[in-house]
Amino acid sequence: MSKFVVTENFNHHANEVFSDNYQNDIDSVYKEEMGFLENSKIFIFKNDLDDLIGTIRVLKWDFVNPLPIQKMFGINPFVCTDGNPINEIWHIGRFAIKKGVRDINLLKKLLVCAIAPICGHKDNIAFAEIDAKLLRVLQLMGIKAKIVGKSIEYLGSETIPVSMSYHGLIDFYNENKNLVSSKEAFGLSA
Repeated sequence: MSKFVVTENFNHHANEVFSDNYQNDIDSVYKEEMGFLENSKIFIFKNDLDDLIGTIRVLKWDFVNPLPIQKMFGINPFVCTDGNPINEIWHIGRFAIKKGVRDINLLKKLLVCAIAPICGHKDNIAFAEIDAKLLRVLQLMGIKAKIVGKSIEYLGSETIPVSMSYHGLIDFYNENKNLVSSKEAFGLSA
């Protein structure tokens, strides 16, 4: 999955021009995800030929290990809660769709899988680092994401830190949850 995520990010955002640190990027993503494995669930979608076409990961924060938003942006998640009560804090990451796949429902399915646990309680919140173009698409689809910091260049694209509350996700979730069947999404967890 790590190689797929890094490769597809460069395919989409850097016109298939890989950085000099390509293998280091893959190794870094892999190492980070292995550290999160105990508290995360990874969803992968494959085509009829069993080729990987989409991934996403959702992580329940243990309040001990720093989230990517803390490491990459220096953002304290608690500062971004606007004083609202918090039940659980989640992180969504490692989103990638194979270049050339033009299925809007695949995007919706990946998102439904990732936001399902956030939509399980009205006081849940999620954080993510999102490509600027993807953020515009998500907003057009009805996902309400709040920008919580300045963008940086990451894996070939402008990446923006955002928070997403239960209230900003639940309408999208309810409108699209029927797209995902239990046998279609293959979730991996520890």
